[in-house]
Formats: sequence, structure tokens, C-alpha cells
Amino acid sequence: MSEKVELLSPAGNLEKLKIAINYGADAVYAGVSHFSLRIRAGKEFTFETFKEGIDYAHARGKKVYATINGFPFNNQIDLLKKHIEKMAEVKPDGFIVAAPGVVKLCREIAPEIDVHLSTQANVLNYLDAKVFWDLGVKRIVVAREISLKDVKQIKEHLPDMEIEIFVHGSMCFAYSGRCLVSAVQSGRVPNRGSCANDCRFEYTLYAESTNQNTLFRLEEEPGVGTYIFNSKDMNLASHIKEILDSGAVDSLKIEGRTKSPYYAAVTANAYREAIDDYYAGEFKPEKYQRELHTTKNRGFTDAYLVHRPFEKTTTQNHEYALSKGSYEVSGLVTEDESHFMCKYKIYPGNDVEIFAPRGVQIQECENEIGKIFKKEDGIYYVNFNKILTETNKELASVHSGNTNKIQLPGKLPYLTMLRVENTEEV
Repeated sequence: MSEKVELLSPAGNLEKLKIAINYGADAVYAGVSHFSLRIRAGKEFTFETFKEGIDYAHARGKKVYATINGFPFNNQIDLLKKHIEKMAEVKPDGFIVAAPGVVKLCREIAPEIDVHLSTQANVLNYLDAKVFWDLGVKRIVVAREISLKDVKQIKEHLPDMEIEIFVHGSMCFAYSGRCLVSAVQSGRVPNRGSCANDCRFEYTLYAESTNQNTLFRLEEEPGVGTYIFNSKDMNLASHIKEILDSGAVDSLKIEGRTKSPYYAAVTANAYREAIDDYYAGEFKPEKYQRELHTTKNRGFTDAYLVHRPFEKTTTQNHEYALSKGSYEVSGLVTEDESHFMCKYKIYPGNDVEIFAPRGVQIQECENEIGKIFKKEDGIYYVNFNKILTETNKELASVHSGNTNKIQLPGKLPYLTMLRVENTEEV
């Protein structure tokens, strides 16, 4: 195991890649095209912008892993070979692959690039892990359904193999990638990257009598039986000490390439703090949970790493598909550091919290536009006297959808976020 565990964050596009790195990730994972298991996120990157992201990460001592974790059909294999060749040219730090045949293909075409086995392969034991190790896989992203005890046993049998586990994000109702509900209902195949998240939908249950030729709706208990497939989101921040104490885990992975920039920032920042605090002997779970609960979520569960699936009765959220989270992002600071783009709404006279990348300095100031200041709780805020666009047009307020850059009272670091508590009902 490396001296310090790696924090691996999702990068749905170039902006999110930069955000994840600036808010604490050691590495990011991303994909280009439909051979990645998130087609929508894969379309956000071209080979040019993907290379730009790799160069950006490498310049800061960070890593990028390229996802090629779809399951190809025969008629795609020639195209897949060309894709692997092209991906190798931009020099990612590893390929994340799910299918054994694709593992062999990557080793043949680009032997200089490490292969990581996707969680879609559902490795739960050291026997399967050994098969992939013999194929040339350097790291295994174990199944989300595995226990920490089993992770330790894999490490004992294969001490040189790197082990990566998911610690946060969406959970599949079935074994990862093995569900076909989306394919049946929407024609969108989960293990080829186009899952429609049908498990998150609201369902009504019916009973049919073939003898009487009748169909009737089953009465449901309040709050139960409506979102019957809807898994809560994984959240293992409170278990980081236990995980790292095991000595078996090399990388902690956050799910969410299609999630928001704010999600990318908060999760990277919270888990960075959890990891650093662990090594400093100052682990404080409540601090990380407070931040993670500001993001949109389906309710949280500690999943199966500590408790086996059959021991859990709290992994489903029957009440709603997705909550708003306790905070809304009001703005994202632009590259010139003097403006922000509105993401929610901002009114003059309101204190708006500043959520900045790690290690940056914030300068307090006050002028006719407003002020940047620190409260007694140590948190920085911005308060606007007036809302001015880049061209000095004054607005009564600014809301999402407004594509004008809005002036700041003073400079704030690029990718800083402005956020407010969400007072609307979930």
C-alpha cells in the first residue's frame, strides 16, 4: 500500500476536473465516447479537452484515469481497438476496464498504461481478483457489495495488487451494472453507459386475478412502496478511520461524473479533510458529514462495507427520488477572478457564504459594490450593495439563467463557489 491513501474524484467535464483537483482530489477519472459507462459525461469531453485535462492534472502532480468500462458487442471491437490506441496517445495514468477481453486488448495495444478493473466486474473475492491480476490488472475497484473483511482477505492473498473502494455516491439497486430495468423500459442499456435511472422512479403496485379478470391497485402504507427500487446514496465518511486502519485500501473513490460542480467540490473537500485529519490523528466525522449533507442526495447509507446486504434494512429511500440538499450554489467565480456566473439567485444586502478551493487566500475588502469579510465562525462571506454586470448595468437581483458575468467587490480565487442555505421545502 502507498504511504497515503489516494482520493479519487469524478470528472464529468473539464471544469469539474479542475474543481475536483482544486478542492482536494489526488486523481480524477473521466471518459471520452460511448465506451465509457457514462455516455452523457463522456460526451462532455473531446480528445482535445481530455488531453487538456490530463496536462492540467499532471502539471499539479495529480493523476487521470480514463474510463473504457463499457461492455462491447462484436461489431464494436474494431472501433474499440482504435479508441484504445487514441486514448493511449493522450497518456492517462490508467485505463478503467470492466470486461476481461478488453483488459487483454488494453494490455496488447498499450502495455505501458496501467489497467484498473472497474467495479462493474463485481469482484468480491481473492479468487476472481487473482484471475484479473494474472491478466495484468494492477488495481481492482472492488464491488460496492463487498465487506471490509473480504477486502482485507484479498489484500492478504494479493499484497501487490492495489485495491480501490467506493466511499460516496449513488448506489445501484442491483449489483453495479447488472440491472436491466432501464433497458426493458427505456431501451437504454446500463452496462453500455446509457442507464436512465429507472430505479429512481415512482412506482404503483397492482394485483391481478386471472380467475376474475380483475386488476386493482394495492393500498400502500404512507411513505412505503412508492420508490421501491430507489437506493440511498453511499456515504462512508464516518468510517474512513476504520477503512484506513485496515491497511488494505489504496484508493478511496467518489461516484458522480454526472453530478454538479458543487457536488464535485464538496465531496473532494470533505473526504480530503477526512483523510488528512486521519493521518494527523484528528478524525472528526461530524465535520465531514455536515458538509456532505449540503449536497443533493437520496438520503445516506453506509452501504455494505461494514454490514452485509442481508443485515441491512435501511438502504432504500421510499419517500423521494432526490432531495435538494441543505445549500444552493449561488455563483461560480470565473477565471478572471473578478466576476462570477450566477447559478441560483443573489440579492443585495444578503450574506452569501464563500466556499473556496483548498489552500487559497481570501482578502477582505469593502467598496461601493459590496464587501468580502470574515465572521466570528471563521467563514468568509460576500455581501453586495449593488449587482453590476461586466458592462456596469445594475440589476435589482440576479438569477440562474442570466448569462452575464457579475462583478465581485474584490478578487476571489478561480472556481470559488458562493452558496446560501436552502430555505425551500424539500
